Amino acid sequence: MLCSSPCSNKLLCLRREFDILDRMANYDFKSVDTKIAAAKEWLGKEYRGLRTGRAAPAILDAVMVSAYGSMAPLKQVASVGTEDARTLRITAYDPGLLKDIERAIVAANLGVGTVADSSGIRVTFPELTGERRQEFVKLAKAKLEEARTTVRLARDEAWKDIQNREKEGTLTEDDKFSLKEELQKIIDKTNEELEAAFDKKEEEMTA
Repeated sequence: MLCSSPCSNKLLCLRREFDILDRMANYDFKSVDTKIAAAKEWLGKEYRGLRTGRAAPAILDAVMVSAYGSMAPLKQVASVGTEDARTLRITAYDPGLLKDIERAIVAANLGVGTVADSSGIRVTFPELTGERRQEFVKLAKAKLEEARTTVRLARDEAWKDIQNREKEGTLTEDDKFSLKEELQKIIDKTNEELEAAFDKKEEEMTA
C-alpha cells in the first residue's frame, strides 16, 4: 500500500509514492528488530534446555556451578562430551570441583541421572514415556506463546509510535498505513520462524 488517495495526474501520484517510500525508508524498525531477536534467542535457549530423550549437551548450558566462591556456568569449569546416544561425559578441569558439578546438575532438576567416578561424571538420559513426552510438548508450546507475546508487544509499541508520529505531522496517513503493512510483514515472518522452531522441537521430542 503506497498512495491510497485518488490521483488523476499519474506523474503527481508517482511523485507522491516516491515521497512516501522516502519517509518510510527513514522510519527505524530497529527497536522491533532488537526485541524480535531477543525473543528468538530466548526461545532457542529454552528449547535447548528441554529434554528429548537423547543425550544433548545443550541441556546443561544453564547449569551454574559453585566454584571458588562464585557461580560459574558449567562449560567454564568442565568439558562436556557425548559418550553414547543417552549418556554425556563431564570432565572437570579441576577434579576438586566434581562434587560441586554433580550437585549443581541434580539441583537443576533436569530429569537426568548422574554417576560420578574417578575420571568425571556420567549424565544419563532416561527414555521418555509417552505421557512425559506430551508434557514436554505442552511446555514447549507454552514457551512458544511467551515468545509470541513478546513479539506482539513489540508490534503494538511500534504501531503506537507510528500513530503518534502521524499526529505530530512527521508522517502522513498514507505513511502510517504503509508502515503498518511493513510492520505486519515483519511480525508474520517472525511468527512463522517461531512456529517452525516449535515444530522442530516437537518432532524431536515425539520421535
